[in-house]
Amino acid sequence: MNKDRIEGSYDQAKGKVKEVAGKVTGGSKLETEGKADQVKGKVQNTIGGMKDSIKEATE
Repeated sequence: MNKDRIEGSYDQAKGKVKEVAGKVTGGSKLETEGKADQVKGKVQNTIGGMKDSIKEATE
């Protein structure tokens, strides 16, 4: 597990919290930010997974 995967997981969790908070409070901006953070986290996590796979293949 590398830095990208850790940060990606963090961004996904943070995004989910923002999304739920936005839904509860009626804040569409916060909800949208949360969804964007989740997508960013998923992409970063995927990149981290690819890096891990490449590293394992070269070892």
